[in-house]
Amino acid sequence: MGANWIKLSVLYLVFGICVGLFMSMTLQLNWGSAHAHVNLVGFATTAIFGVIYSIYPGAANNSLGKAHFWLHNLGVPVFLLSAFLVQIPGMLDTAHIFTYLGGGAFGLGVIVFIVNALKNINESTMIGSGK
Repeated sequence: MGANWIKLSVLYLVFGICVGLFMSMTLQLNWGSAHAHVNLVGFATTAIFGVIYSIYPGAANNSLGKAHFWLHNLGVPVFLLSAFLVQIPGMLDTAHIFTYLGGGAFGLGVIVFIVNALKNINESTMIGSGK
């Protein structure tokens, strides 16, 4: 499951770079917040979860790990959409709906991850622990 997280993070990285290049070429710097969210929430956070789940595959492959995967990967794109919509005149109310839905799913996924990490990540479940 860790590899799936990392592959998805690469898509966010490519998208984040494209948004940054667009901003640079057009000097439309008002998209900076959305660009930062794509890179941080989309790429960095997703990649970190992927690395953690690669090191602790037992945590990735249980029901909590699977719930986290789906909450994160359904919530984050919706949340990121809101980061772009907020910059479009007349779309603020719609953006807030997407923020609550996507951000809520992302936040719930983080809570599931915390429970999973505290319950299932320890020295004996780490790859290469020899235990």
